[in-house]
Amino acid sequence: MSRTPSTIPAAEPAPGARQLARGITATWWYTASAVMFFEAFLLLVWALGVLATNTAATVPLVLGAGGIVWWLSTLLLLADYRHRIDAEPGVPWTRIALPMIIALGFGVVGGLVSGSWLFAVMPVVQSTVLLNWPSGVRARVVVLLTAALVGLAFVDGSRDVYEAGTPWWLPAVYTVLLPVMTVSTLWWWDVLVALDRARASEARLAATQERLRVATDVHDLQGHHLQVIALQLELAERLMERDPAAALEQLRAARGSVDDARQGTRDLAMRFRSVPLGDELANARDLLAAAGLEVEAAIAADADEAPAAALGPVIRETTTNVLRHGGGRRARLALTRSADAWRYEIDNDAVPGAEERADGSGLEGVGRRIAEVGGTLDVQRGGDDFTVVVTVPVRDGETR
Repeated sequence: MSRTPSTIPAAEPAPGARQLARGITATWWYTASAVMFFEAFLLLVWALGVLATNTAATVPLVLGAGGIVWWLSTLLLLADYRHRIDAEPGVPWTRIALPMIIALGFGVVGGLVSGSWLFAVMPVVQSTVLLNWPSGVRARVVVLLTAALVGLAFVDGSRDVYEAGTPWWLPAVYTVLLPVMTVSTLWWWDVLVALDRARASEARLAATQERLRVATDVHDLQGHHLQVIALQLELAERLMERDPAAALEQLRAARGSVDDARQGTRDLAMRFRSVPLGDELANARDLLAAAGLEVEAAIAADADEAPAAALGPVIRETTTNVLRHGGGRRARLALTRSADAWRYEIDNDAVPGAEERADGSGLEGVGRRIAEVGGTLDVQRGGDDFTVVVTVPVRDGETR
């Protein structure tokens, strides 16, 4: 039977959020690298085609130097595109002016050298596609630019720009397809960003709903008791002169209601804080996996019978330590039970030089908490492994 993870405290996933942010960054670099590869390959096939028909000594210099400058200038447009969701309204002319001027200049020079209208327009078209267009507008821009490139390819073909026997169709076809390939690559990035933001919004909404539920329960509990106490005190005030004994009885009842309110509040707090150990471990496993670690978990079938008050904070603290100080590659969780003790073990890869931080106040607090219930804490470091082993005696009345 699968477990449904309970709500994880908002302060704990922060280290994991940093891992996710690194994953988003890596995905962006894959996206940007793909676009840059498309452009580099296109420049190569155009250069080979032009050199096959124009052997002037200046051609390699013009195409090579100009192509590299234009190729690097598109990085500025990609950097601007990466933050398109957070971009302010309007057109950031100061950021896009330089790359667009470079694209225009390279297109003019490349068109003159090659004699191709398609080559002359290609840099400007690619830089235009990389601009931060709205979704609907960008699709129409790509369709129009692709149609224009198809027309220019036929114009070049009718003008016999390419020497007979030259595979002219390769740069022509690749140039026509470049806007579609570029936009489809960026579209995947947009989808990933939207999903990541939706996941963050869902987590914030879940936390807000949980707080609202707790606030509602506290309001209902305290409102009931306060209303009863007010009525009892009002009655005691009325009886004070006529029947002091009855008034005293109402005061005692009001004091009892105060005690009931305090006990109810404590019970309510414990109900929200106490999570079965099986769910705690499932939460820890899911949190580590969400942070990008390879997680191996061994949870005893009767894990919910383990002392949650003692081991729950230990699981949360050690999980946080793995996220903050671990190497970020793997982790192993285990909760087993022997005849007289529960054994919790967490093992992860350690960052070299992080020994002092990992053995800081967090684990000292774990040691004190476990010592209070008669348990033991064992911290082991060997090579690239960091292991924490906690044992807690089986409570009276538990049987294996």
